[in-house]
Amino acid sequence: MTALDDDKPTPRGELVIQVIPLPSDTNPNGDVFAGWLVKQMDIAAATMAGRISLGRNATVAMDRMEFLSPLRVGSQVGCYGELVEVGRSSMKINIEVWTLDRTAKAPRKVTEGLFVYVAIDEHGRIREVPAQNG
Repeated sequence: MTALDDDKPTPRGELVIQVIPLPSDTNPNGDVFAGWLVKQMDIAAATMAGRISLGRNATVAMDRMEFLSPLRVGSQVGCYGELVEVGRSSMKINIEVWTLDRTAKAPRKVTEGLFVYVAIDEHGRIREVPAQNG
């Protein structure tokens, strides 16, 4: 996002998954578990990594996350993915989470994180990521 975008922030990357947290996804205080959200982000990043690597992949690392705003039950949650870097066998994928509350007109950013994956073969050994076109 550039300084010109600050008045109208929008997600970076493509929408990979969209989910709605349910009451069963909350702690006893009624707040959506952070772990539930990290799971959704990992699913989104793994989905992108699978498309990029054309096969199996494994999570190697997740960068730190800061929660910018709360996530409410019943809100529409979108995980947006952006390929940051491809190495010989690894992929760095940034995932941004945006939510649209039931009574809101504009989405808001909840968090983001950098996920690192490695391509693996059917035996679980590291393999090369196919060359990317474009």
